[in-house]
Amino acid sequence: MFVRQSWYVAAWADEIGPGGMLARTLLGDAVMLYRTGEGRAGALEDRCCHRGLPLSHGRVLGDRIECGYHGLVFDARGACVKVPGQDRIPPNARVRHYEVVEQDHLLWIWMGDEGRADPARIPRHPWHDDPAWEWVKDRYPIAANYQLITDNLMDLTHVGYVHGRTIGGTPQAHSQAQTTVKETEQGVRVERWMLDSIPPPTYTAACRFNTERVDRWMEIDFFAPSTVRIHTGAVDAGTGATEGRRDGGFAFLGLNTMTPETESSTHYFWSGANKRQPGGPSGCDRLRASLEVTFGEDKVVVEAQQKSLERQPEPLVMIASDAGMVRARRLVQAMLQAQG
Repeated sequence: MFVRQSWYVAAWADEIGPGGMLARTLLGDAVMLYRTGEGRAGALEDRCCHRGLPLSHGRVLGDRIECGYHGLVFDARGACVKVPGQDRIPPNARVRHYEVVEQDHLLWIWMGDEGRADPARIPRHPWHDDPAWEWVKDRYPIAANYQLITDNLMDLTHVGYVHGRTIGGTPQAHSQAQTTVKETEQGVRVERWMLDSIPPPTYTAACRFNTERVDRWMEIDFFAPSTVRIHTGAVDAGTGATEGRRDGGFAFLGLNTMTPETESSTHYFWSGANKRQPGGPSGCDRLRASLEVTFGEDKVVVEAQQKSLERQPEPLVMIASDAGMVRARRLVQAMLQAQG
């Protein structure tokens, strides 16, 4: 079961060019994303109401879609406006349309009831257009339920064990991090501090610290039901990071937004951004290489979890570091109950 009354990422904006089409399964629905000749993004049910051929086998005609089987034409609202060879259009000749908003280089789609879509509820990611940040992005297909990915992101104590080659640090430092968890207007926030700790390889590769030890932070914001934004970084130990003095160190902003494909597969859209170093070379290639290793390690974990939980879902025990994950799951469960 999925939370329907919500916005999800359907695609990166540059996945579809003017006049282009993209077939994608979202929350179990076959959806056809497209752009008009003028570049406006839209989405329709990927199934012609005549013989059931996916509309993605057709073509874009200006701001309309032509089925590739018998030439029926549909407008942006999903209504059939032309049937070749006849004047009368059957009154039920229509397909479902979905609201789409293009924002922060992403195409967001409303999967719920018509008339309830509020674009103000879409989480913003302004650094995608901020010249002070350089960023990379991608979409990964993950053979696991989307909530397993959220669980992974909300509990970063796993970092010391799973990501030792990149963002890890020592497992002991992660398990002893000063952690607070609180609910927010749209979700849950987890704050973690690892004071006077050894910086991980990714940090030292991107930033030259003046001390051997750093004060490191991780701020994790969950936007229900499936977006996680992470702000993490470090500065020289004892230089005032806890009071907000964070300039001159390492800073990273991560977007993670998971759109269910099916109950056991997920479209994982991500971006990672580093603060630009004045006068320095671009670090995008190095950043992408590091993130691909990190996400590859997580992919192995959550896909193995999925297989294991399909065989034996219960029992599972909770530990203290699960606090953020548990609150996130409770919010999603409440949303499911509210939609009936």
